[in-house]
Amino acid sequence: MAAFASRTPSSPASVDVMTAGLRNIGISDRGMPPPPLRAPASAPVPGRPGAPGPGGLAARRMGKAIPKLSGMDMGLQNAGLGSGRPNQEHDEPPRRGPPSTFSTPFANFGKIVDPSGALNFSGKAVLHAQGVDFSNGSSFAINMDQLQLDEELGKGNYGTVKKVLHKPTKVAMAMKEIRLELDDAKLNGIIMELDILHRAVAPEIVEFYGAFFIESCVYYCMEYMDAGSLDKLQGNGVPEDVLARITGSMVRGLKFLKDELQIIHRDVKPTNVLMNRKGQVKLCDFGVSGQLEKSLAKTNIGCQSYMAPERIRGESQNNLGTYTVSSDVWSLGLSLIEMALGHYPYPPETYANVFAQLTAIVDGDPPELPDHFTDVSRDFVARCLHKIPERRASYAELLEHPFLVEDNKRQVDMPGWVAKAVEFRNARLREQIQQQQTTQNGQP
Repeated sequence: MAAFASRTPSSPASVDVMTAGLRNIGISDRGMPPPPLRAPASAPVPGRPGAPGPGGLAARRMGKAIPKLSGMDMGLQNAGLGSGRPNQEHDEPPRRGPPSTFSTPFANFGKIVDPSGALNFSGKAVLHAQGVDFSNGSSFAINMDQLQLDEELGKGNYGTVKKVLHKPTKVAMAMKEIRLELDDAKLNGIIMELDILHRAVAPEIVEFYGAFFIESCVYYCMEYMDAGSLDKLQGNGVPEDVLARITGSMVRGLKFLKDELQIIHRDVKPTNVLMNRKGQVKLCDFGVSGQLEKSLAKTNIGCQSYMAPERIRGESQNNLGTYTVSSDVWSLGLSLIEMALGHYPYPPETYANVFAQLTAIVDGDPPELPDHFTDVSRDFVARCLHKIPERRASYAELLEHPFLVEDNKRQVDMPGWVAKAVEFRNARLREQIQQQQTTQNGQP
């Protein structure tokens, strides 16, 4: 896949169909041609079965010294909220009202939306109608005129996700739409996800194509994973060999975030793991990810039902204490059991209330893989679900576990499994629609 990333003036342009498409686009507002594209990251990495590696300009992106660009340097304007006010055509000087004791919403928006209409995230990134410029010099050029809207894919953290077609290159993308609000948590989530997506160049992370800002909405475009999320693919349970292949990709992706970007995901669950019909597995949804501080992240945010016991216990005591990456390891283990079972290990309908459910997570025995799974796989999951965080395995230890080592030695028909899983999902959806129609028609 390709990302519309501008690097250095001396970077050679890729001669492929995507570059040819962009070469024909004229962006009069910017007065400059769009930057070259990144080549797709699809080549398998030796020693990593089925795992694609970053290629082309996506790989060159890391470590390049790039001149910093700002929206004003590029002559960008009219991207969102305009500046100025009507002229007062009378001689009477304007009257000043009583002093205000509070800030208006418009005043607060003025702190992040500059007079040109660009959205400025405290010097970290500038979003405008024609793309986004990051403070590290990376720029991604894409705009709404280039996109053809398709179906809605779902709703994630803070926004709606739609499938779109990038008309110049004929590339399908997933576009997240987020309406700007005066909410620090939401603003932090936007810049956090954008920051991670544009820096996280790894086979196990969804590809980033660009972002832009129009009429108080932030849009960003990512790789479209045409099989969807794992919670919709697990059916009645994922077989062990497929589960091992999925697990390897998840562990490598989480390890990359921790080692290379010092990031905790904090929302690990099947919903945030995507697959395509090639069988590739990638992490997504970084809106609540946390920057590590001396290996500790100091806020508790995420999906409560996948929280580690220490996180639930801390919040129940109103103690926003620290936690480490071991909390994500717990969420990983719980996600693997869900995929193996085909349903969440702590079904809400089996508990009297939410408090009883959370009490079972904190005080009860950890769940286990079904009996038909091997001892090796059951041991792997058990190492993720120790109640004591310090006893959980690290990502490096998990990658050396026989469960994943053996996976490296065997062939797994991931595209074949995905095809069957998609068909099972679609058949179940058709049955649900038929049942709803029957109920509406008053038939038994």
